[in-house]
Amino acid sequence: MSAPAFLPAFLPAVTVVVPCLDEEEAIGDVVREVLAVGVGEVIVVDNGSTDRTAERADAAGARVVSQPTRGYGRACAAGLAAVRPESEFVCFLDGDGSDVPAFIPHVVRPVAEDGADFVMGSRLRGRREPGSMTPQQILAGWLAGTLLRLVYRVRFTDMSPLRAMRVGRLRGLGMSEETYGWNLEMQIRAAAGGLRCVEIPVDHRCRRGGQSKVSGNVTAGLKAAWKITTTFLRLVRLERSWAGQGGRHRS
Repeated sequence: MSAPAFLPAFLPAVTVVVPCLDEEEAIGDVVREVLAVGVGEVIVVDNGSTDRTAERADAAGARVVSQPTRGYGRACAAGLAAVRPESEFVCFLDGDGSDVPAFIPHVVRPVAEDGADFVMGSRLRGRREPGSMTPQQILAGWLAGTLLRLVYRVRFTDMSPLRAMRVGRLRGLGMSEETYGWNLEMQIRAAAGGLRCVEIPVDHRCRRGGQSKVSGNVTAGLKAAWKITTTFLRLVRLERSWAGQGGRHRS
């Protein structure tokens, strides 16, 4: 799927946040691809890189934000906090080149047109380059989707980083996960809060350089699966506790 022949009116109000750790090989092309879609701004969050990630992101046209304390959730939160006031929508994607920026308008559109509150791209439902997802990633998406369906009656097939919400709504969710539980926490909080959740197919590519921080080896993949399960159980307990006290989310 290519970028639209004309730019939807909502695209200038979109900020794309790209959390990064040592992605100097891919990040320049990622930023240029995202900007070519027509979004208002790209924020690259340098999460303690030891290479030239920040330099190359800046040269490609991104606004670089530093979050030296490592953790995927910390990087995403830093990017969200840095979104400019005039942006209405925030979209996330990874900095390794595996996500396809041409799908950004399709992910944001249901939110912009008030057809959804939270939209996530599903790599499993789209076209994938061979080897672009490991068995651990596919299992993790299935596990998260199964747990969410059983508890909240929402249907997800993936935990793709490519996702979009209104800026104010996401800030109001009270996100707290500091590492790789961030994506799952967003899905849980959206579902528990009764938000309209939509999943659309998106394509997925092999990473364009660097080394996977989670999915590249079996040990890291198993740790991520354990993190998914424990994060899910912990957050469900917290959500029910807050609901019993008269409010689902923290302000």
